[in-house]
Amino acid sequence: MLSEKWFNNRSTVVTVKHVDADKYLVSNMLTVGKSYPLVHETEEYYFVVDDTKKLGGYYKSYFNSREADDVI
Repeated sequence: MLSEKWFNNRSTVVTVKHVDADKYLVSNMLTVGKSYPLVHETEEYYFVVDDTKKLGGYYKSYFNSREADDVI
């Protein structure tokens, strides 16, 4: 499955900068300031394993991105 390949590709880490969403309740899925390994990326979304331990797609505007090498 394609999603199984995504789980093995975790070279980048993204950090949540806000969860202020107009339509959806993102605050139940992501924690501000917490870093998540990036599973997949499209033009508009980052796909991460969220706090519910499920793969979810979220707008890029919720995150700051950085390389995994920068994470301590």
